[in-house]
Amino acid sequence: MPVFDFNHSSETVKEPECTYEIFYTSHGETSPEHPILVLDNREGKLKHHSSGLFLNPIRRTAFEFKEDKETVRADILQVDARFVSLLKWLGESHINVRLSGAVQGNRYAVYRIREIAFGGGAKLSAEDGFLQFMIQRLLSSDPPSRELPDEEEEEQGDSMKLTSIQSITDFITCAGRTLPENIRIWARRNLAVARSHEVSQEERRHAQRALSIMMNIQWKGNYFHDVDPAEARRILDEELYGMESVKQRIIETIIQINRTHTLPAYGLLLIGPAGTGKSQIAYAVARILKLPWTTLDMSSINDPEQLTGSSRIYANAKPGIIMDAFSAAGESSLVFIINELDKAASGKGNGNPADVLLTLLDNLGFTDNYMECMIPTTGVYPIATANEKDQISAPLMSRFAVIEIPDYTPEEKKVIFSRYALPKVLKRMGMRKEECTLTKEGLETVIELHRNTSGIRDLEQAAEHLAANALYQIEVDHVKQVVFDREMVTQLLG
Repeated sequence: MPVFDFNHSSETVKEPECTYEIFYTSHGETSPEHPILVLDNREGKLKHHSSGLFLNPIRRTAFEFKEDKETVRADILQVDARFVSLLKWLGESHINVRLSGAVQGNRYAVYRIREIAFGGGAKLSAEDGFLQFMIQRLLSSDPPSRELPDEEEEEQGDSMKLTSIQSITDFITCAGRTLPENIRIWARRNLAVARSHEVSQEERRHAQRALSIMMNIQWKGNYFHDVDPAEARRILDEELYGMESVKQRIIETIIQINRTHTLPAYGLLLIGPAGTGKSQIAYAVARILKLPWTTLDMSSINDPEQLTGSSRIYANAKPGIIMDAFSAAGESSLVFIINELDKAASGKGNGNPADVLLTLLDNLGFTDNYMECMIPTTGVYPIATANEKDQISAPLMSRFAVIEIPDYTPEEKKVIFSRYALPKVLKRMGMRKEECTLTKEGLETVIELHRNTSGIRDLEQAAEHLAANALYQIEVDHVKQVVFDREMVTQLLG
């Protein structure tokens, strides 16, 4: 059951008079056991579905509805802290809504709110489906701080995008304190610019664009839910052959997360020869953490502005790659896969991209020049890859837990080729396993021909070549299967 730890102060006001309690919960779904709000149902007139309006929704509030042509008012007893601003706004805007709830003795637990169009009520927003979008965003938000401000502030289906000034305004009002304080203040300032007729059209356009980007991102706290170590191990075994020491380090990280319920202070730096599966490990970790991921390829970034964005004073200004990643993910918790970290120090004239990475990796917040706002980065988990350890600066190295990825032995390569690489290619080509096989000598020849190459990327290409040749023989020469021996492998790959 939720813990109720806050009562609004009493005031003498006209009926209806109700001092409701706020409870704090992080449940992502609603039900009679985890409601949005609870109404007083001592009169027994609230049914499974009840339609009406919220009244006086600042501190003392009620829900008004019709029952047998009689106007009935039910006091609100309890409200999920995330929904206080939304209920306040619904009442101020005189929005007709339909509640779905469960009668629990003298209480009515509301677990669904839908907008209805009747009785001349106002439209909820400029955007259709806004209410359901708003409720889903609030449910996926962290509860606001239990510390309330000295004064009440003025503002108090998730595929929708907030683009119009009206829908952005509605969202800021309803989201209230579920938004980080600095972003809430930033949003009000930019909203004023977007509405102002005292600034240029270009400034208004930039402010509206920045607001749309920022408000479409789900800003989450630093609390991280448990990760199942057994499931993590299953994913690692599925994605990687061998590498027991690497898997051990990753499982240790998972156990640390489960103990602290926060992401580690240090990201992972995977160092090893090309083709040893570093990126595959990074994707596996993102899958284990159930976080969206984005990639930063440092070899293609030679100007810090590519990461930090450009100032709005320029006509073609735009956010940087890092802010674009938050926008594409739609949330502030994500895995940043930084490829070729050893190339990060090769800036050309306008500064060093590595300096920007240090700001991101410190988890103290990141400022994009276009957004002009400190972006929380506590939910960012960086995983970097590199080929050469000695090419990485000491400050960058100090931000990571280093895992060295060894190259595969010839015996490991045999297993990877026969059990993983070739079956994967055959499946993709729609071929049966028995249609393309190798003799023992043929497999040894494949490994021998690639003895001087690191990793398994060349082996995967060899598997592709062999399978394609077998498919050609089956389709053109009408053979039933192809078995590659030493001579055939040498002729095809040598």
